Formats: sequence, C-alpha cells, structure tokens
Amino acid sequence: MTSAVIMVRTPGVRARGDGGRRMRGTVRRVCVAGLVVGALVTGLTACTGETEGDGTVRETGGAGAKACAKGTFTWSHVTTRDRLTGVSELERLGAGGGALRNPMRRVYTPRPSVRADGPAPPAAEILFSFGKKTGEIDSDARTLAESGGDTWAFTDVRLPAPELDDDRVTPRAAGEFVHYAGVREVSADFRYTCPDGRTVSGHARNWTVDIGGLMDCEEKADSPLARAAARHSCEPSAPGRPGH
Repeated sequence: MTSAVIMVRTPGVRARGDGGRRMRGTVRRVCVAGLVVGALVTGLTACTGETEGDGTVRETGGAGAKACAKGTFTWSHVTTRDRLTGVSELERLGAGGGALRNPMRRVYTPRPSVRADGPAPPAAEILFSFGKKTGEIDSDARTLAESGGDTWAFTDVRLPAPELDDDRVTPRAAGEFVHYAGVREVSADFRYTCPDGRTVSGHARNWTVDIGGLMDCEEKADSPLARAAARHSCEPSAPGRPGH
C-alpha cells in the first residue's frame, strides 16, 4: 500500500514586542507506509473569517450597543471535524512511480467564524477564549488584552488559509494517485456573561491543523479526508477522473 499523510499543527504560537511576528517552529509529522519522520518547520498558517473588516464580531441582532467589560465566557458543544480543502485529478503511474504533476483545485476555504446575537467582545478576544478552551492557546492571562503584548495565530482573523500543493510526496510505486489537502476545524457555542447578569450567545469556528495527503485510488480510503478525496477524483463518475 502506498500512502502518505503530512500534518502541520498550528498551535497557539505567540509573538511579543513591536508587532513583528516571531513564530516558534511547528512540528510536521510525515507518515509514509508506517514510517514516521519528524521535521522542524518554520512559519505558520491560519485563516480569515466571518467577521467585519476591522475584526469586530458580526452580530445577528442588538446592533448599536457595546459589549460589557470583564465578562466571562462559557463554552459548550465543542466539535472537531476534518474538512477537505483541495484535491488533484487522478494520475496513473507505472512501475517505480514518479513525480505527480496535476495541481490541486480548491474545494473549500477555511475561515474563522465568530457570530453573536448581541454586543460581544472583539473576535480576537472570543477566539482567545476559544483557543484556551480547546488547548490551542496556553496562557494564564484572563483575556487577550491582559496577555502582556503576546499574540496568537489562532486569534488572527486576517491570515490566509493554507496554500495548496505544498509538501507533496512522490510515490515510488505504480498506481492511480491523488494528492489532497485538508484542515481540522474546531467549533463551539459560547455564552458571554456580563457582571450585571446580561448575556450574549454566539458561535465560533477556527482550524488547528493543516493536513496534506497522497492516496492510491486502487487502495481503500482509510480516513474521512481520503474518502472525500476519493469521491472527488477516484470514483468512476468523479469530475477529476481522466475522461470527465
């Protein structure tokens, strides 16, 4: 069986100082037919979101009022889901394999989403609390504003979605191959409670892992992302299959 999965974790990496971004390296795990290789990777990717252009939360009601200060967040219904973001057309390789040339086409663009039913804190503050809830942010600070100038990629609503076609794997055997990419999304409902008892409810979503993969269409897909890629490019009626 010829397969490979590349996972780049996007943790709560922080930067301090004058706005320059000093990112700690993330660990990329490459699994190829049971072989695990670790590599240190610099840089970080995140995503933009369903907030307004200035990073404020999109409200579904209660416009005009301001969010209270020193409120507390309560999170519920936290879910995790892998989403396919890109997939290539199928390529047939003979004995010995070789480099794949078909580019990936985007099928989904991940973006943070922060929605509220009334006046709420800025999206970055909501995502900071969400990041602490999910373990993506390790901080003793109660709020982002109180974090002493530290910033986290998880709270940045303007960074782009991960690029496609990065970190390709070259198969060394014959087969019908497809490259694919995805992200691991986390989402949850929140309630923001003010000191005077007023509450605002909402929903937040972001992604935590950038995943790249190579699959042989002649083998059984062994993950939700691989199965989604197979539906796009491996099945006889798939639009990415040669002849369609």
